[in-house]
Amino acid sequence: MSPELSLICPMYNEEENIDLLLSEVTTALESSQISYEIICVNDGSTDNSLKLLIDKKSDYPALRILNLSRNFGKEAALTAGLSAAVGDAAIPFDADLQDPPEVIGRLIAEWRKGYDVVLAMRSDRASDHPAKRVSASLFYKFHNKISKQKIPENVGDFRLMSRRVVKEILQLPENQRFMKGLFSWVGFKTTTIEYERLGRHAGASTFNAWALWNLALEGLTSFSTAPLRLWLYLGLFFSTIAFFVGTFIVFTTLFYGSDVPGYASMIVVVLFLGGVQLMSVGVLGEYIGRIYLESKRRPSYIIEGEY
Repeated sequence: MSPELSLICPMYNEEENIDLLLSEVTTALESSQISYEIICVNDGSTDNSLKLLIDKKSDYPALRILNLSRNFGKEAALTAGLSAAVGDAAIPFDADLQDPPEVIGRLIAEWRKGYDVVLAMRSDRASDHPAKRVSASLFYKFHNKISKQKIPENVGDFRLMSRRVVKEILQLPENQRFMKGLFSWVGFKTTTIEYERLGRHAGASTFNAWALWNLALEGLTSFSTAPLRLWLYLGLFFSTIAFFVGTFIVFTTLFYGSDVPGYASMIVVVLFLGGVQLMSVGVLGEYIGRIYLESKRRPSYIIEGEY
């Protein structure tokens, strides 16, 4: 019989966390009195994560291991886990144990009340670096300002989704996947619980500032065309200024004679407008790049084997 719940753990170089992860999530799931499977997706780890997971199979019968052929990224690994899940509900869960396993029981309790989606909102992000807290807050505010599809603030991938929600997410065809946005886009009856997020149990996060920046760009370009529209408005703005300045120059030349404009001011204007044009080309490039990647129709991931 299919399990009621699928717990999906994407992981990359998490050998130091595997023992405690499996122990604590198993305890939490057993206390919830629910049948379950634990799907660990090894996203091309270069340490002993895969070997340790395979060794744990005999101790944890509910453990399933998906080994990707290389590192495809967390969004792809999460998609692979959702595709393999057979439970009536699914919960993405980070292997670093920053999300307390005991919260899983609260998610299940809300699901049993009839909700299709149960969001886990972080009430306290004190464990995050101050720069990360500020940048995350700015991203959510900016994204929700320019996009019609709002993303709940301080909600990560940790949530419960019913089988029909997972089914709809898997039908979305895009290859470049921003999962937080896709989770929000499908809708369904939703409720939220709050919890306090902890620090990492062991190891270091592989999400550095550059990776987070790229993820933010992925989110902004996946669900909004406002950056493209912005350059139209900037073009109209500068064209209007140029029209009035040109009119003023013609007027002063006809009535007061011509003078030689300053070289410095001319260079500043040229460099400024050149910078604006290059930025607009960069924004266009982001969207064209997405079109190019999507047009290839390559799979988001390749599974090397299941154990």
